Parts: sequence; structure tokens; C-alpha cells
Amino acid sequence: MLRRAALVPIAVVMMAGLAACGSDSDDSSASPTDETTVATEATGTQTTGTETPDTSSCPTEASDGSGPKWTLDGTSGKVQVTGSTAKTAPKIEVTAPFAIGQTTVHTLAEGSGPVVAETATVLVCYEGVNGRTGKEFDSSYQTGQPIDFPLNGVIPGFSKAIAGQKVGSTVAVAMTSADGYAEGNPSAGIERGDTLIFEIRILAAQG
Repeated sequence: MLRRAALVPIAVVMMAGLAACGSDSDDSSASPTDETTVATEATGTQTTGTETPDTSSCPTEASDGSGPKWTLDGTSGKVQVTGSTAKTAPKIEVTAPFAIGQTTVHTLAEGSGPVVAETATVLVCYEGVNGRTGKEFDSSYQTGQPIDFPLNGVIPGFSKAIAGQKVGSTVAVAMTSADGYAEGNPSAGIERGDTLIFEIRILAAQG
């Protein structure tokens, strides 16, 4: 197991059980880019990151509402994501219930580091929100502690969001239940069929 120090319990549950949950997907062997749409119709601004990521912590200050934003209309509801910065946590606003038919990834800010391989072990800050309820269910921004994990050991939606991105990038992903927790995750309040939204800040990658 990878380092899990100072993480909230749900983060431990999420990362420890991701590979098993991924097996519930209709096609768990699919490439990280299969069945994934990079949002082109959604409104938002993609910028190039100029900051060197701080790999020792996650920013904890509340978002001031500035910075790149991404808006995505679902089959029901809507989501808007304001990315994190070097000092502030992200803000994910949901018009619930939000649901989508296809996992969608959007680069909020592009980093300048190397491209993350599909088999890499990454260090990230992240926040997850349940589209059905609009409520946050996990966040390393709350603890201030990044988490590391291998991309081949997480739920498919997480891998699809990160693989192929550059280190230093900030990305958002709205993932279907099949790419998240197909059978739900009761300890996190996630039910079968729930769409999940994540903002992810990629701090480092190895492999």
C-alpha cells in the first residue's frame, strides 16, 4: 500500500477500494481515453500553468471565485468548477441532481511538466462531489495533505482524468457511475448510478 498518512477515512476507503470498484465497469480494460469526451462544447477557459507545484501540501484557503472555470450541462442538472490555485482550494458548484451519459474531462490549467503515463504513480490534491446531492464527499484540500496512488489501481474515471495530462496541470472530470462506483460506496454516501465530479491538481508523477 502507498502512504496514507493524515488522510480522512473516506480517502482511505476510496483509494483502497478503487481497483475493485473499477471491475464493475462495463469495460474495465478499456484505454483511459475510451468512452471519454474532452469537453469542447462546455464553456470554460484553458490556461497554461506557470507555477511550480508544491508537492508538500494542498492549498486550504477558500476559493475567491477567480481563475479558470468550467461549466457542463448534464442530462440533468449542471456543474461549474473553479480550479484550485497555489493558495486556494477549488470550488465545485452543482445544480442537483446532476447526471451525465458519458465521462467528460476538461483541463482547467495546463502544467509544464512531463506527460503522465497510464501506469504512473501520481501525487495529487483532489476534491470529489456527488452529482446527485451536490455535496462534497471527500477532499484532500480539507486535510491539506496530498495523496499518491498508481493509476492502474484506481477507479477508471480517475485514471482517464489524469493519464495524458502534464504534471502541474489542474483538471476536472465528471464521470459516469460505471467509471466511478458502479455499485455505490455507502460509506461515502454514493449510491449506485451516481455521477461524480472531481477537481484534481497533479503535483508529481513517477513511472
